[in-house]
Amino acid sequence: MGHATPAAGGGAAGGSRWLKRLTVPGAPSPQPARARIVCLPHAGGAATAYQGWARHLPAAVELLAVQYPGRQDRLAEPCSETMEESAGAAAAALAELPVLPTVVFGHSMGALVAYETTVRLGRQAPHAAPVHLFVSGASAPHRDREDLPALDDESLIAYSRRQGGAQPEVYDIPELRELLLPSLRADFRLLTDYRGVGERARTDVPVTAFGGDGDAGCPPEALTGWGELTTAEFTTRVFPGGHFYLQGREEQLTALVAGALEARADRPAP
Repeated sequence: MGHATPAAGGGAAGGSRWLKRLTVPGAPSPQPARARIVCLPHAGGAATAYQGWARHLPAAVELLAVQYPGRQDRLAEPCSETMEESAGAAAAALAELPVLPTVVFGHSMGALVAYETTVRLGRQAPHAAPVHLFVSGASAPHRDREDLPALDDESLIAYSRRQGGAQPEVYDIPELRELLLPSLRADFRLLTDYRGVGERARTDVPVTAFGGDGDAGCPPEALTGWGELTTAEFTTRVFPGGHFYLQGREEQLTALVAGALEARADRPAP
């Protein structure tokens, strides 16, 4: 569920440190957005994990990613260690943005934070609730989840290597290891302390669950539990690959996620 991302980039969105606007480097200034995609990274990850999505989206679709504290441009800030803080802050930041049709995508830990953020928006700021939620690489929070690692350095690094991120070798570089481990440990403390939700936390937002057919921590059959947490439509989609099946699949994933915005736009008004 975890993998660190050392690169930095992206501009703040809506004046919030929790949101980064991701664009194609060197591209002209974007036209006014007509829709929005919001992505939430995995444990140890950062907003720029979704940088590659930007070049596959229509110009009128704004791409934002949640930037958790304690990494990249927020390196000096204390890491968030609770779901209440992370989901609460993400929801508050999204509620302050101009209202646009929005879909939310979260991978691994980001799927759980995305779900909790969506639930909070539905209760506290329904004007900002997404039209679709995509959860990826994670079992539903009310179901038994994978065994999480101990919070010592070696256990965290070994777990991250088994999951197969893009740059596991960063932990071999002492300077990077020292920078990255605090946020990775904080994210896994969040996951360890997070308790599953009950019936009261269901959402009325349509949900799609993605996963890799070789993900040992979240096998395809584990995705179906998400259907119990929405009163709206629910679907699943399984891709070839392991926990990080989404690497190298940016064009396909952005088409599917952006397609939920188009489907919403094509629906007749109630």
